[in-house]
Amino acid sequence: MAKSAHKNQLAPGISRLSRSKVFSKRAAYKIVKDGKAKVAETEKPKKAEAPVSERSDLVKALTAESNSVYPVSTIPKSKAGRKAIRAPKLRQSITPGTVLILLAGRFRGKRVVFLKQLKSGLLLITGPFKINGVPLRRVNQAYVVATSTKVDISGVKIDAKVSDEYFKGEKEAKPKGDEEEFFGKDAKKKEHPAHKIADQKVVDKEIVAAVAKVPFLASYLASSFSLSKGQAPHTLKF
Repeated sequence: MAKSAHKNQLAPGISRLSRSKVFSKRAAYKIVKDGKAKVAETEKPKKAEAPVSERSDLVKALTAESNSVYPVSTIPKSKAGRKAIRAPKLRQSITPGTVLILLAGRFRGKRVVFLKQLKSGLLLITGPFKINGVPLRRVNQAYVVATSTKVDISGVKIDAKVSDEYFKGEKEAKPKGDEEEFFGKDAKKKEHPAHKIADQKVVDKEIVAAVAKVPFLASYLASSFSLSKGQAPHTLKF
């Protein structure tokens, strides 16, 4: 007894165990003070349910008891965006007729003529196609370099139909995936729409006439931009 009492003390008079721990070790909760056995709680009488014919989903929903336990995992809901989509402002260095250098895409390195900014914020440009092979296209102003060279396009009239909807691709029938469809006699080459070819000619006719008035401008647009060894782009004056 002395050993066990000594083990349970940190110092003389200071117990190592708390009062609740001592209560648990002694199993004092099992001792009934009144000398009467604990009476099991009587089960609550079940409510009499109505016949099946009288019950319905609506009655069950109205009479159902509210559950105080919520699910552990909840599905997050995305918040609705409040920012309106607006077209970016046009850079001050880009004005109608400015010659731009494309930095990305199929025609990177080509010099093109800027026509106008569309509602989406993209730039409408042309080569012209007759000079350097660049058709009417839309480009992002983040991927162009504006030069100090300009073409007088004050007399060029751009049709109002040349907008963002103008460049949307037409729906085509899905291919079957047969070998004959791609390599056989029935294989068809994708052709450019005839109305777009006609629009390109109308726009280029006036721009080419304006380019011809300035010496060496046609050859300047036909040449591609590139950096040679030792050239730093930030030191160049475009």
